[in-house]
Amino acid sequence: MKLQTPVLIIGASFSGLATAACLRRQKVAFEVIEKEGEVGAPWRHHYDRLHLHTNKRLSGLPFLKWKRSAPRYPSRLEVVEYLEEYRRAFDIDPRFHTEALVVRRAEAGWITETAAGRIESRYVVMATGMFGRPRGVGMVGEECFGGRIVHSYDYKTGVDFAAQRVLVVGFGNSAGEIAIDLVEQGAEVSMAVRSAVNVIPRDILGVPVLELSLLLRYLPPRMADRVSAPLVRAVMGDLGGLGLRPKPYGPIEQIVREGKAPVLDIGVVRLIREGRVRIFPGVEKLNETGAAFVDGRRADFDAIVAAIGYEWSCRDIVAVDGRRFEDLRVSVDRQQFFGEDGLYFCGFWVSPTGQIREISRDAKRIARDIVVREAGRT
Repeated sequence: MKLQTPVLIIGASFSGLATAACLRRQKVAFEVIEKEGEVGAPWRHHYDRLHLHTNKRLSGLPFLKWKRSAPRYPSRLEVVEYLEEYRRAFDIDPRFHTEALVVRRAEAGWITETAAGRIESRYVVMATGMFGRPRGVGMVGEECFGGRIVHSYDYKTGVDFAAQRVLVVGFGNSAGEIAIDLVEQGAEVSMAVRSAVNVIPRDILGVPVLELSLLLRYLPPRMADRVSAPLVRAVMGDLGGLGLRPKPYGPIEQIVREGKAPVLDIGVVRLIREGRVRIFPGVEKLNETGAAFVDGRRADFDAIVAAIGYEWSCRDIVAVDGRRFEDLRVSVDRQQFFGEDGLYFCGFWVSPTGQIREISRDAKRIARDIVVREAGRT
């Protein structure tokens, strides 16, 4: 296969579909390639209990709202249904089972090598997202552990761990929801929390916290955190006594400093307070029956779920200067290299007002920029 197209979009989940819809509205021709066999593949693969942690009003893609019948926080399957509806609404027909292996600059644009052949395009939009591939587990002594070790990517349901002693490693949003799922299915659950954390409620007085974040978005991060801190403390209480070390800065400043979202609590803190989830510090090493922790404690476990996050797969695909990836630590309207040489990245910046909301904004900006550049060619 040798294909030529004005715009090549790599990835067919939220970012890729949003960009395609915006280009469709602008009457710009494009092709979408996707290494899996359907749109929204990550959402089809994730664990059964998964729900959006952001409310649906801030989680819609351009030009198509969520149905009124959808709950405030849609489930994994409802997300898949929404993405399928979105694909149909904008007549997006990705080339499935087509994985981008190398993306490199060419004289007239870009060349993308796939197992099926070469694709030439003037523009490339990387829409593979922040969760391109699972981060390797790599715990000391894991080869000695006699139980089961799974990455959260391969975790499906707590039913598989009923009545088992399970250690969840990590304390991000997935780790928290997996811990809840395990408790609900009858597992004895512990969590290993190596780093200091920011934990905020998903809702405050019935209002999604991201809706409140919109009111603070024009303040400097540190000031926004100071304004919101009393309300967060009033709702969450003191977490220090639960074995969770607070970060020295607030959740919005965390996003700026680390490029990582804070934990949106959907119930795991209550389970910790009730003693139904035990908290340990970081794992020092594993042994045949369990783990030794950095504070000297030891405990036995039947299974370990490593909710340790993901890495960008685009670093291995796109042959560009590493500064292009560092540039993704800020929003597209502040990126130094946005659209340079016709290369765009959609959905890589963690926003205080929600990842999907930011994806929608990225997609619109990318489409507008391509239209302007195309107009300059004529």
